[in-house]
Amino acid sequence: MKTIVVVGATGQQGRAVTAHLLADGRRVRAVTRDPDAPAARELARAGAEVVSAEMDDVDSLIAAAEDADGLFSVQPTVGSPGTPASFSAEDEVRWGCNVADAAHAAGVRHLVYASLAGAGRHDTEKLPQNTINKWRIEQHIARLGLPATFLRPVSFMENYTGGYHLHDGTVATAFAADVPQQIMAVDDVGVFAALAFAQPGDWIGRAVDLAGDELTPVQIAAAISEAIGRPLPYVQIPIEAIAQLGEVFAFAYTWLNERGYRADIAFTRSLHPGLLDLRTWLQRTGAAQIAGFLTAQSTTQQDR
Repeated sequence: MKTIVVVGATGQQGRAVTAHLLADGRRVRAVTRDPDAPAARELARAGAEVVSAEMDDVDSLIAAAEDADGLFSVQPTVGSPGTPASFSAEDEVRWGCNVADAAHAAGVRHLVYASLAGAGRHDTEKLPQNTINKWRIEQHIARLGLPATFLRPVSFMENYTGGYHLHDGTVATAFAADVPQQIMAVDDVGVFAALAFAQPGDWIGRAVDLAGDELTPVQIAAAISEAIGRPLPYVQIPIEAIAQLGEVFAFAYTWLNERGYRADIAFTRSLHPGLLDLRTWLQRTGAAQIAGFLTAQSTTQQDR
């Protein structure tokens, strides 16, 4: 039974990867800063070995990776939930490179890195900062000569389950209302990571953009409204308002409106026939998550 280390195990992608690896009969060593955190305890109850390490501490990462057959690596990006306000693009790149260095030092035979769709277009167009960060980490992994797979998902459907895209009874983003946006379910990242570890001969050396669906924001809002049984209209936030938060964020939305990820959904589905589209994801888990968030939000507002 092969041991796979999951770095970033308590995040959304890490939890999905851990669940699918355990379901496949793998030993999973779940790496987290705080083994006593509720999410870490949940992983332990599911059957993972929970160990403590810091992505800023290479020695602790090497210790966590010792004798492992594979390692899954994911880092937060600027603005990710749970990251400090001071967390920067350089922090993300350093963390990703540290994990790669640790995998190399420990002799890990297969690294699966969670990158971002579009990273492979770095040489042909200007990309958003978060995509550049992922590309820089990919390049570091390549320079080390690590046997690696780069999974490049698009934006997640889970972004529509909370305050990231849900505001005051609306779906509100800076996406142009009539421009299709590519999305996928976080759980499918877990499927692809487990597939890569199960078939290293087919996956080592590959970089694959992944997407599960492509819909306009208006269509996304309509599908959510139908699934939860209440209207959530789409409201487009002016790009000028996003620019007040930072030009980096404004450029990212502009890029998505004008160029976008452009992953091949049909190819993604050929690799994983059970790939979730938005409506299926809503039926399975999304609608319940959204309804729960809206109920909690309403309760909080009434208590004020």
